Amino acid sequence: MRITLQRVSEAAVTIGEDRVAAIQRGYVILLGIESKDTEEDIDWLTRKVSTMRLFPDDAGKMNRSIQDIDGDIIVVSQFTLYASTKKGNRPGFTRSAPPEVAIPLYESFKCKLSALLPRPVQSGQFGADMQVNLINDGPVTISMDSQSKE
Repeated sequence: MRITLQRVSEAAVTIGEDRVAAIQRGYVILLGIESKDTEEDIDWLTRKVSTMRLFPDDAGKMNRSIQDIDGDIIVVSQFTLYASTKKGNRPGFTRSAPPEVAIPLYESFKCKLSALLPRPVQSGQFGADMQVNLINDGPVTISMDSQSKE
């Protein structure tokens, strides 16, 4: 399971003409799911996301977590995080989990992350053509992969 986490001052997700999610200070998380991912991957990532200190304290050092600042999160499914660019110029996505595997894991990720925060995370819609607008604060962007816990 891979995520790209962006610290934002605001963000929104739109599908067609409908705004389906909007937050102020917090994170936008792009979530990629691989066929071999499990609930253990979700547990590790949600713990890391909820406790990682990426927000500045009074001295300007990144010392506060999303919990500390009472921030919001939007989670967006992103199968392209598993793009293979090894051959040719058109990426392949064979490592991305098919919907019947990915959707339950995507829903579980959102539920487990919500349980660690003061309010539920918001999200896009799995498989939809979404427009994600955000103001990356910092910019701070962190990538994590549950298969290489660095």
